[in-house]
Amino acid sequence: MCERGIESRQESAQINEYRVTTRRFVLAVRRVTERRGMTSVRSAAVAGSFYPSEPRELRKQLGRLLSAAGGSLAPPKAVIVPHAGYVYSGAVAAAAYAALHDHRDTIRRVVLLGPAHRVYLAGLGAPTAAEFETPLGRVAIDQDAVAELLANLPFVQARDDAHRDEHSLEVQIPFLQTTLGDFRLLPLVVGDAPREQVEIVLERIWGGAETLIVVSSDLSHYHQYAVAQQIDGSTTSAIEQLRPEAIDSAHACGQVPLRALLGVAKHRHMEVHTAKQCNSGDTAGPTDRVVGYGAYLFYERSAT
Repeated sequence: MCERGIESRQESAQINEYRVTTRRFVLAVRRVTERRGMTSVRSAAVAGSFYPSEPRELRKQLGRLLSAAGGSLAPPKAVIVPHAGYVYSGAVAAAAYAALHDHRDTIRRVVLLGPAHRVYLAGLGAPTAAEFETPLGRVAIDQDAVAELLANLPFVQARDDAHRDEHSLEVQIPFLQTTLGDFRLLPLVVGDAPREQVEIVLERIWGGAETLIVVSSDLSHYHQYAVAQQIDGSTTSAIEQLRPEAIDSAHACGQVPLRALLGVAKHRHMEVHTAKQCNSGDTAGPTDRVVGYGAYLFYERSAT
């Protein structure tokens, strides 16, 4: 018993040391950039490929997509949206984002989670940057929330390399800049992590009506059109029924944050509405090798 008590105290001391070291690191980065009179910015990486790099052209495209999508009376607490190029999945993403426009002054913070495509990452990766830039301007990153996660959750790491070229988060931001007013962003890249770790993060930053949760994920990849329809229809049913156990990497590339959201939503007795589901064969690609897309709105029961 005594030996176990000593081990427990040692483990607690190590955890506290980790928290202090992490917070000092984040504050040090902030002080250095302030001293140099500069702001650490995550610059746009896929403008000009996934979406237009010219601001006027980007605004026009977003306007067309959102106008065609319509709107929604109730503000969603969370959404799942795809992350392909706008020509492929923009209309699907717009079906979810159009629901935000009438609530642009209520939502003040967006928690954005998407899968890592570019680098290997264990756990979740947070940025040290102060702002996220797109052709439509800069969005402030919620640095206090980043520091709090880094200081208290060992599986959340400061990983700018995971953010540098990641498109799954970036393609969502112009939609958010268009549909919302002033907001802060908490962007997290999700790597090789158990669903439970992401659920812990979601519960920690859930907040109230001021916080929107956005999970970025495409559906099935590279099947023939009819096969994709069957797989994606099954995935949509699992999402609507809040069954995270029915989804794996064959159903969605962002299956970890997607399943985590479903787990939290089930615990909170939320309701899900499918705004739109299709695949690249319906939008701008061939039908022999398609990628599936879906837009889903999650509602607190009191909001419906």
